[in-house]
Parts: sequence; C-alpha cells; structure tokens
Amino acid sequence: MNTALLQLAELSRQYGSNPDYVFLGGGNTSVKIDNCLYIKPSGVALGTIQAEQFLALDRAALRAVVPPEGGTSLAQREAAVKDALLAAVRPFNAGRPSVEALAHHLLNYQFVVHLHPTLVNGMTCARYGKQVCGRLFPTALWLDYCDPGYTLAKVLEQALAEVQVRTGRQPQVIFLQNHGVFVGADTLAEIQKIYADMDQTLATAYQVAGVNAELTLSPAEDNVVTEFAPVLRTLLGSADGNRVVVHCLGKHPAFAGPLTPDHIVNAKSFAYQGPATRAAVAAFQQDNGYLPKVACLPDQTLFAAGRTLAEALGVKTTIENALKIEKLSAAFGGARYLEPAQYGFIESWEVESYRRNVAAAGSQGRLRQRVCLVTGGAQGFGLGIAEYLAANDAIVVIADLNAEGAAATAQELCKKHGLGRAFAVAVNIADEASVEAMFTSITRMCGGVDLLVANAGVLKAGSVLAMEKKDWDFVTNINYTGYFLCVKHAARIMARQIVQGFGKWSDIVQVNSKSGLEGSNKNGAYAGSKFGTIGLTQSFAKELVEHCIKVNSVCPGNYYDGPLWSHPDKGLFVQYLATGKVPGAKTVAEVRSFYEGKVPMRRGCLPADVAKAIIYCVEQDYETGQAIPVTGGQVMLH
Repeated sequence: MNTALLQLAELSRQYGSNPDYVFLGGGNTSVKIDNCLYIKPSGVALGTIQAEQFLALDRAALRAVVPPEGGTSLAQREAAVKDALLAAVRPFNAGRPSVEALAHHLLNYQFVVHLHPTLVNGMTCARYGKQVCGRLFPTALWLDYCDPGYTLAKVLEQALAEVQVRTGRQPQVIFLQNHGVFVGADTLAEIQKIYADMDQTLATAYQVAGVNAELTLSPAEDNVVTEFAPVLRTLLGSADGNRVVVHCLGKHPAFAGPLTPDHIVNAKSFAYQGPATRAAVAAFQQDNGYLPKVACLPDQTLFAAGRTLAEALGVKTTIENALKIEKLSAAFGGARYLEPAQYGFIESWEVESYRRNVAAAGSQGRLRQRVCLVTGGAQGFGLGIAEYLAANDAIVVIADLNAEGAAATAQELCKKHGLGRAFAVAVNIADEASVEAMFTSITRMCGGVDLLVANAGVLKAGSVLAMEKKDWDFVTNINYTGYFLCVKHAARIMARQIVQGFGKWSDIVQVNSKSGLEGSNKNGAYAGSKFGTIGLTQSFAKELVEHCIKVNSVCPGNYYDGPLWSHPDKGLFVQYLATGKVPGAKTVAEVRSFYEGKVPMRRGCLPADVAKAIIYCVEQDYETGQAIPVTGGQVMLH
C-alpha cells in the first residue's frame, strides 16, 4: 500500500472523528499518485475510512468530463457527470467517488482536504463572511455559493485560472460560502498547520467579538416529553403507519433555515414549528414537500426524528451544529441562509438520495424501526432475547436492576450491530417510581416504545409448609406486581402513539413459564405468580385492544443451558446429582439427560425459541390474550 495513501487515511480519520471539523461522515480527502486521483467514496465516513477504501480515478478521464450543453436539463447534466465520474474509476465499477472529485482534480497540490469546520462555517455562513475572509485570510480564495458537484468544479476552474494569471500560483485555501473549506498542499504536515493556523485566527476573531460556540439547551419537562414525543413518532412517520424514532434535545429555538448542504441532507431545510397535530404537520408537508426531521413545539421543546435511533442522533448532531454556526455568525453580521433555488437543488439532488440510500442499506430485519424494551435483559433469557431482537434490526432497550450488566450488554450489541442499536436503563420493576422513570428515560431517547418484552422475573422455590412470607412477597412483587407496573406505564406511552385512530399497533409480550400452565411441586410462589400473570395478560388484552395494543404471553420450558441449571457449582444439575434426586445418575450429564428426556423434542428451551415466539406475537395481527407454550411439547394446551 502506498505510504502517502496510508498517511492520508490516518489524517482523514483524525479529522473525520472530530466533530469540530466534520459531522456524520462529511468532508472528503484525496491524494494524487502518478496518473490517478485517489479520493474518498460517496457514502463512506471520513472518520472510519481505510486506505484500501479510497477510489482511484484516471486523471485523463477526469479532464475529459464535459456534460452535454444546449437543451439538456439540470437532471440530465447531473446524470451525465455521474456516469462520466463512474467511468473514470479504476478498476471500473469499484465504487462511487465523492461528488467533489472534479474540484480535487483541479487543485494541483498532491493532497487536498475538504472539511466543514464549525469555526470556519461561522464565517462562511455569515452575511459579511466574504469581507471578513478578505481581511483575515488575504491570500485565500473565496467562492460565492454555488451548487456542489460539477457546477462548483466549473466555478472553481475559472477562479483558479484568474488567480493563476494574477499571482502565478494556485491558492492553498479556498473558502466556500455556506460550504466549508478546501486546503491543498504537497505534504500533510503543511495541511495540518494551515488548518491549525486557520482555527487560531478565527477563534481570536470570535473572542474579540464576544461570541462563542458553546450551546446550552434547557431541560425539557418530563410531562411534555411523555405527552408529545409518542404523538410525534406517528405524526412524523410514514403513510403506512410506521413510526419514527423521536429524540428529545431539550428546550431551544429551532434553527431558522438551511445553512449548508450537510444540514439539508441530514435535517432537511426547515424545522417544523407548531402544535403536535395531524393537520398542522400535514400542512407543513404540503408546503415543503417532505415530513420534517426536526420538530419544535410551541414551548420550544426540540425533537430530532429518524427511521432509526442512529439516524435520529445524527439529526441531533446536525441541529447542534447548525445552532452553533448561527451563534458564531453573529460575530460577522448574523446568519446567511441558503436561498430557495440553492436548498431546492440539494433537496432533489440524486447524489444525496444515493448517500441516504447507502446509509439506510442493510436495515431489513423483521423488527426494523421498532423500539423494543426487554426487562431483565442483562442475563439469561432476557440477554438471549435482546440479542435476537437486535439481529432483526430492533432498537433494543436493555432494562435491568444490574445497571452495569445492562450497559455492557447494550455496548456489545452496538459493537456487533451498529451505533444506536441498543442502550441501557436501570430499573427495579417492583418499584413504581423506578418503572415510571424508566419509561420517561426511554421516551426522551426514542419517543416511545413499540414492544415491551416483560421478561424480568425471579424464582424462590420452597414448600408451602415452610416458605416465609418475605420470600413469597419477593417473588410476587417482581413477577406479578412488576408485570402490572410495566404494563401500566408502557400502555400509557403506547396509547399516545395512536393519533386520531392512525398508527400501527403496539405489543406487550410477557415471558411466562411452563409453570404458568401447570403446577410446580414445592414452587408455589413462582407457579402462582406465573398463573396469575396469565390472568393479567388476558385482562390487559381485553382492555388495551381499544388502544391498539396486543398483549400476549409466551411460556418457555426449562433453559437447561442457562446458569440456573448448568452453573458448574450452583446449578440445579449439580445439586440434583449431589442430592440423588435422579435415581441411578452418576454424572451431571446423566442428570441432564434425564430431564431432557421429559421433553418430546429432547432438549431444553433456548432464548432463540422464545424470541421467535415473541416476534410471532408481533407479526400476528389477529392474536391477543394468548399464552403460547414454547416447551418442545412438554406442556401442551388443552
């Protein structure tokens, strides 16, 4: 691998992972080696790019990129340029190059780094940015705003020719109005120095003006979030009723208009500002041609919307960047927002549609766009269920009394399935205040919940002749009362997700037990709590159907691979061998074989078996109030 390319990839990751320079993978970098331009592909994040991901473009082919003139439309011109750039890629069809490949090609420096630093855009997005640039950076080139891509390349080509005639050399710094900056140099060390000096110059100018980019949002009231976020999930969702994730930022006025192409791509041109009603949001969509990504309620509570939590958090990042730039622009006359023709081009640009599709690719699981809460999700069945749901593209909330374990589980799921796939909340489901706080926290993060998997439970075996009341209460408070509390507060949120009769159904699925279908010897507290919760499931199902909430239970058999049975020191297999509970058994394997023999399918229940039953409950439109055995035939309904 070429050393220059390796070094460029390292510097790209350095800048790309720093939100002061780019956000959400924006920006692009390139290096010229022999007769090729190596540039970041479209849809690849600058913060994670590897050397082998850069695309090689034949520079002779780039020099020949000339779209048809005459009666061609803008769309036809853009399509022709796209095809020409793709044809320049070596090897052919290796990927799609950055839209600014032609601009990088025109700069005769070996390295070009195009970023969108917050400090820079505070100037480039300001009314008097051009005048300030001339004073602070007299050797730099300023380009008035023009459409990115081919148009920018042609404007740049003409401007570079004029500077070349006047000064005999190309500028190393090109500021783009409302669009960041290009820096070119023949060494990466020089590029780093130019950016560092640029930052220092601008930081001093802002300090003199008494302006900074520190952003403070006031906390939103809990009752506002829990009342309106679930409604917004449906209002900002798709026409087929699929809800979006709605993340609460806090209280702050929304950005007043589009500032840069990246802001438009990630957060649309304008925020919705008004009441959370179907009529008002529909009017916004009619006027603007899209559903908003940002909503600001009349009390200035701000929400970011996305198909996934990762996308919603990306919108949040975009909002925060826009608000910081608005603050900084006050030093130079206030913000200069893009004009209708300028932001209209970005909204309809095929290139950005491609980038969005690349970002959305892969999200095709059976639970995509669903926020799924799993109580007791840090271990056992709950952990296995959470893993299965995440693999099916759910946004999984790991709720557990073991906060550290829940956080570790969420982190692992994100590592495996991607940013925003899971997060953790601490909860004691036997404590109503804790349960209510959990749902408030989830609603702040995601706007609501689509599936409650009421899995948390405890087992305390003992004879009715000897069991103490405190042990009975321990089991009942968690297994029975805890289920009631979780349903109570989940249903309040879920009901608000149906707006004037519109919206998809939500689901509550309780993880019960085969002990909820037949009695369990010397295990009355546990079996009783499980029998009782099937009664709750049936009762809740009848009540909540009017709120478009289905309620079902799944009743697993014994999880022989879990720690309750298979722990090497404390597991039931070891205990039963030691006490001689299985006559004639001389090894743990023989004890296990004895219990597996009770199951017609000759094995214990696994978390995946339970998770599949849970997904069945979600996908089955005509099933509520049921207790579904997942026992391998050991217990059958009759």
